[in-house]
Amino acid sequence: MHPGHSLPILEGKGFTLRPLQRSDADAVLDLLRQPGVARWWGSYDTEKLEHDFFSASAGMTHLVMVGDEIAGVVQFHEENDPGYRHAGVDITLGDAFQDRGLGTAVLRRLIRYLIEERGHHRITIDPSVHNDRAIHVYRKVGFKPVGVMRKYERDPSGQWSDGLLMDLLAEEFVEP
Repeated sequence: MHPGHSLPILEGKGFTLRPLQRSDADAVLDLLRQPGVARWWGSYDTEKLEHDFFSASAGMTHLVMVGDEIAGVVQFHEENDPGYRHAGVDITLGDAFQDRGLGTAVLRRLIRYLIEERGHHRITIDPSVHNDRAIHVYRKVGFKPVGVMRKYERDPSGQWSDGLLMDLLAEEFVEP
């Protein structure tokens, strides 16, 4: 986010996306340690959580998905150079909240915000090439594969793993 821009609170059907707060740290750490999350996000301790989620140097805006409890985290960054303006997003859901349509609904709400309120014409996301569930959801909202980024990130075992760069243009955004 750029200076002077307040963090959003975004309402969706059955969920609210609100800014991550320090008081959420324990719940987010528990979520990141769940097997279905850790498989893709790696292992987290309080130091890594602090660096990745609360450090200004991370360059990301983090929102938590709440209903009755914290269901997941969605994050985005913005490139504001006029020649390259776009946003990148990422999402994770706790194990109990997967396969219920929540990820699709949350992404649609965040993307609508980034296009309509933040003025982005292009959104990117970069799942592991092996994360079929995530890729399926991203395609449902309009993301298209751009290409494979070889040895893009270290997986939880420490091995280099390929990532799939996907992007979505505002005119390709799919809403029900």
